[in-house]
Amino acid sequence: MKTVVLSTFALALSTSLAFAAAGGGSTSNTTPPATNSPMQMHCKTSEVVKTVKKNGKDVKACVKVSGSLLDDGDLYHQGWVLAKAGKYDWAIQVLSSVKDQSNPDVLTMLGYSNRKAGRVDVGFDFYHKALAINPDHVRAHEYLGEGLVAQGKLEDAKAQLGEVQRICGNTTCEEYQDLSKAIAGGKDDEL
Repeated sequence: MKTVVLSTFALALSTSLAFAAAGGGSTSNTTPPATNSPMQMHCKTSEVVKTVKKNGKDVKACVKVSGSLLDDGDLYHQGWVLAKAGKYDWAIQVLSSVKDQSNPDVLTMLGYSNRKAGRVDVGFDFYHKALAINPDHVRAHEYLGEGLVAQGKLEDAKAQLGEVQRICGNTTCEEYQDLSKAIAGGKDDEL
């Protein structure tokens, strides 16, 4: 598990900051960086990382999610890292604190976290909300497909794979590869 978490952090560090750069707006392929991880800071569940002044210096500290006054981008990034590390309920708490609950990236990660926590129908509802806002949200299609695989609905999952291919324009994008592997294995083997 440690290797998976570390590789997830490495992946996150290697990708764009489009969510923050767009002011928290929707980007269908946003993978946030692993900076400010509540786990790295050993925060308690229900806390996030915030830069605060201490003795005149900026330091990172754990603060309660509610009232943290973090911007949507920071909350999304920290929620994403928690979700990918398997801290689903903590991720849900952080992601639910994002003010813009109509952001497809946020909805997709809420779906992912709920699905992985065993609340599959709730997860699917979030994916469908994300896709209603942005029908070309590639990660929503990927994660919906993985959930369908877990339910044994391989034909429906293959339809999602077709959407991922259409959006990516090829079969080499990460989302296509991940969903394709899940379908080939007949299960959701992500994380």
